[in-house]
This record gives sequence, C-alpha cells and structure tokens, in this order.
Amino acid sequence: MASVGLFYVGAVLFMNGLLLLGWVEAKAAAILNLFVGTLQVVTPTYLIFTANGDTSTILQASGLYLFGFTYLYVGIGLLADLDTTGVGWFSLFVAIAALGFSALNFGQLANQPFGVIWLYWSLLWALFFVLLGLKRERLTRYTGWVALIEGWVTAAVPGFLLLAGYWQNRGLTAIVLAVVGVVMVVALLPTLRGAGPRHAVEEPEPTPTPTAPEPEPSPDRPLSRT
Repeated sequence: MASVGLFYVGAVLFMNGLLLLGWVEAKAAAILNLFVGTLQVVTPTYLIFTANGDTSTILQASGLYLFGFTYLYVGIGLLADLDTTGVGWFSLFVAIAALGFSALNFGQLANQPFGVIWLYWSLLWALFFVLLGLKRERLTRYTGWVALIEGWVTAAVPGFLLLAGYWQNRGLTAIVLAVVGVVMVVALLPTLRGAGPRHAVEEPEPTPTPTAPEPEPSPDRPLSRT
C-alpha cells in the first residue's frame, strides 16, 4: 500500500516542479496536492492501525505523514492564497527529520537505496525552506527542476518497480541513486545564473532643451511670406 502512495508522490512532485517553473497555474496544481496529501495521510494511518505493534512498520509509516502534511499545506495555501512562510518553515522540520529517516534506513532497516532517497528528500525540502520560508526567489528555477527530477527518480520509478516486483534493494541501486543525485545537483547549477528577481529601472525623463522664443512681429516690419 505504501508503494501506491510513493508512486503518486512522484506525480505531485512532478506537478509542483512544473508549478515552480511557471508551466502550471497555482490553483490547478493545488488540487493534486490535496489528493496526494490526503492519500499520504490515510495510508500511514491504515498501516499503523494494522501493524499489530510491529515497530519497524510503524516507524516506516510515520515518515509518510511528513509528506502528506506538506502536500495538504501546499494545496490549501495555494487555494487560499496564503503566505508561504508557514509551509517553508515546516519544510525545514521535514528536511531535518528526513536525515534521521535516512540514517535509520542505512542502519536499522538495512535499506541502502531508501537511505539515499531520504537524502534526496532532505535536500528538496531544505530547498523548499530556503525558497518559501526565507523567500530566496533566486532558487525558484533550481528548486523546480530538482522537484521535477526527484518526482521520477525517488518516487514514481521506485514506486512502480515496487508494485511490479522489480525493485532491487541492493547496494548497487544505492550507488546508482547517489551518482544520479550528485549529477543532478551539479548539472542544475547553471539555472541559478541570473535567477534573481529583476527590478525595472526607471529612466529619468529627458530634460527638454530650451529653445529661443520666436520674435514677435513688429508693427513696423511685415511678416515674411512663404
């Protein structure tokens, strides 16, 4: 059941990446955030209630709430046009918690691929914190591309492979994921160039050049004829 939720997390991260890149309208993206956020709250609740006290299952399910609450927060915020600082600072909490879940996957759970995937998520939510909480708009494009790529690499593809029975929980998978992550971080650095907010510079109005006044016609001198 968790694999189903993971697959659709890929969809919402892909959508939110497109939103940050300016290719999807905010309220249109809000709907999918609400759908997936609800799924990511219902799923861990079900897993915990049916775990029969299995601490490992409860531990893994508890991490899903971090993302369910994020997507619900984002969806409601987009529809209500709320300030982003709330979801931004919550993202800092998620980024820190993700480091803990990564350590647990590397150690106690012996799941190295998801240890790496949790590091991916920690990076992305840290970017959400800086972008939305601290208002560093220069990171908008970079964060958008990271969200879009992570939607496929950390969620949609692993979720589909888990559902199909092809996921390989091996050290090699973790190494491949780590290499892809490093390449992604470095390859996207050019998106930071010139990404800061641009302020229009008002040019001063030109000073009119003074002109000599036309001489008034003298009654003793006739006007010239053309």
